[in-house]
Amino acid sequence: MLMVVLGSVLTVRHAQAADPYIQDVLTLPGNGDRGQEIFQMNCAVCHGLGAGGEVGPSLLSVSARKSKVKLIKQVVSGKTPPMPQFQPQPQVMADLLQYLEGL
Repeated sequence: MLMVVLGSVLTVRHAQAADPYIQDVLTLPGNGDRGQEIFQMNCAVCHGLGAGGEVGPSLLSVSARKSKVKLIKQVVSGKTPPMPQFQPQPQVMADLLQYLEGL
């Protein structure tokens, strides 16, 4: 039973990481300063200027709770209203991830 569950988890993670957009983002070096600018323009209204949460949840230490793949999917999916669907260019997403990892 444990092997079946473990196999299913690995299959899902592989499928998520196999997404071409996600692969592109993960191969790029991010720039945290640009990521902060992107965050302030697109995310701070809901998550707060310091990412401590407002309408949206706090993103402080978010990288300890979510993997890079999950963060990317969260941003691009729009499946958690009121967060809009947002699929930036891969470099922009890599920059945003770099910033989020430093929170």
